[in-house]
Amino acid sequence: MSQKTERRGIHVDQSELLCKKGCGYYGNGAWQGLCSKCWREEYQRVRQKQIQDDWALAEKLQREEEAAAYASSHGAPVTAQSTPPSHPSQSSLGPFSKFEEKKTNEKTRKVTTVKKFFSPSSRSASKKDSPEVKTTSPSTSRHASFDSDQVSKDFMEFLKNLQRPGREIHKQCRSFLINVSSKKDLSAEEVSECVQDFYQNLADRLMSHFKGSSEAVEQVMDQVEKYIMTRLYKSVFCPETTDDEKKDLAMQNRIRALHWVNIHMLCAPMDEEVPEASENVVKAITDIIEMDSKKVPRDKLACVTRCSKHIFAAIAGTKSEPASADDFLPALIYVVLKANPPRLQSNIQYITRFCNPSRLMTGEDGYYFTNLCCAAAFIEKLDAQSLNLTQEEFESYMSGQASPHSEQNRPVAPLDSDPVAPEGALAHLRRNLDLLSELGARQEALMEAARVFHAELLAWPDSVGQEVRDTLEKHPLKVSRPAATANPLPELPAPQVFAG
Repeated sequence: MSQKTERRGIHVDQSELLCKKGCGYYGNGAWQGLCSKCWREEYQRVRQKQIQDDWALAEKLQREEEAAAYASSHGAPVTAQSTPPSHPSQSSLGPFSKFEEKKTNEKTRKVTTVKKFFSPSSRSASKKDSPEVKTTSPSTSRHASFDSDQVSKDFMEFLKNLQRPGREIHKQCRSFLINVSSKKDLSAEEVSECVQDFYQNLADRLMSHFKGSSEAVEQVMDQVEKYIMTRLYKSVFCPETTDDEKKDLAMQNRIRALHWVNIHMLCAPMDEEVPEASENVVKAITDIIEMDSKKVPRDKLACVTRCSKHIFAAIAGTKSEPASADDFLPALIYVVLKANPPRLQSNIQYITRFCNPSRLMTGEDGYYFTNLCCAAAFIEKLDAQSLNLTQEEFESYMSGQASPHSEQNRPVAPLDSDPVAPEGALAHLRRNLDLLSELGARQEALMEAARVFHAELLAWPDSVGQEVRDTLEKHPLKVSRPAATANPLPELPAPQVFAG
């Protein structure tokens, strides 16, 4: 790797993380740099304008069709391009059929989400007419059912404290889930808008009920989000109607190709030789990988927050001073590259679509998630200049023809020629040996405890049997028969014979 006197680190100005409309909330790349509030307003404005344009076009085509039909009915001359006289109305059927087809398509595609959401489903076909459906294993179905049932029980226990409002909240949530489940033709964006509308409407009602107590509203909304998204997770996470899975595979292949990137190339202020920093890096990698195992957007976001806090701790352990925002992003990129989290893009999209928008717009959760989106975007566009490399070096590393590690270790000196390098290597070796010794002692203690536990298990039946026998000797079981009563029933009279 070429030596450079001045290294250009990764830097993102904090203003670039905010909404482009200047509202002060955090933006998101999936929303074109806008926050969730501004994105929804912009999306609804564009969609409403599109609907108006479509209806204007439909009215224009309708007027043209009516004029053509009127001219045909009053004996207008037929031009050379017209159809034969035996079919006078065929000249107008072509444009009109195209208009009807376009009108039908536009109604299906451009209709408002709320109207489409509450309309009868157009795909309520019977199971025998439907194509083959993917089936899940019984164990997976049982696990998902168990999670849903447990979440439902927890949700009901929580709502009991709210009494009457709790019953109303549960009724609305169940009604919403039934409606969403019956709408199989909704796209991921439309389902997202339905969920966000439900969040907003319910939050407004709760705000009036709790008389402006945002903390109480947030607590209820967290439980609602957990209940709703646990039930919808299987159908809305990485749906087949999106290209999320394709993006996941592309991101995983990209990260695999960048396996050679090290901390120094990213100018990340972390030193994994420091035990404290190394431990926090491992915890951060574990947290970002664990994100995929969660079902609730809030829980996935909590994994991102824990990962980010461990990164800040690793930087502080290396620098012995608080980490800055400029230090955080390169370190986060390094952690993502080393972790290669499963289905990273799908998890980002899932959080973006279905998380409570207030969490993404403000607070530390929103800040850390915005940086994660920036890290994913940076990895996709990473080039030689970003890593302080020449183009030739970057291409050779990407193709596998060279490795930065081999180049760094190329000039190997004898152990007795350089007293500094062996000292550091020996210290590292001693530390590893100490760790191995400690692990060996812990393993031996664990095995001893396991042997004791095994012996106790073998002796347990005998001890229980002895206790039972001792108890019977002290308190023998006496079975007494009920005493026979003398003539408990009156004797039957002797039969009498009458001579006739």
